[in-house]
Amino acid sequence: MTDHATACYPGEAATAAEVVALADEYRIAAHLLVQNGRSGEPRSRSPFRMVAIHAVELYLNAFLLHSGHSAGQVRGLQHNLAARADLAVQLGLVLRKRTREHLHAMSQSREFLVTRYVPSGTSLSEINRLQATLTEVAQKVSAAI
Repeated sequence: MTDHATACYPGEAATAAEVVALADEYRIAAHLLVQNGRSGEPRSRSPFRMVAIHAVELYLNAFLLHSGHSAGQVRGLQHNLAARADLAVQLGLVLRKRTREHLHAMSQSREFLVTRYVPSGTSLSEINRLQATLTEVAQKVSAAI
């Protein structure tokens, strides 16, 4: 790794354990943010969605790093949760079928981008489903690392 790579990608040298610790902080923040959601106001749930999706991505990143993928390879997946999940499952992470399907659906609908720019989109995950996915991915990745 060069100093240039570190300057371009600040997380380049992060260990899997450090990424899990960061994901834990995002998971805690998501838990707090979900309480701010107001019925009938989809935008009020956008901060929770964004932070929860990012936490899931970080947990999967940590698993891939722990399994030998380089930071560059993980970065190359962009925000594709389906690709991350598929790789992680191939490497031994056991996720429920419903969770894998949810990760694929979020990737297909580009939920990460919709949440950022069109928070009232109709293709967004149910809050309970997103919470369940976050909880399962967090528990299983943390146990594996």
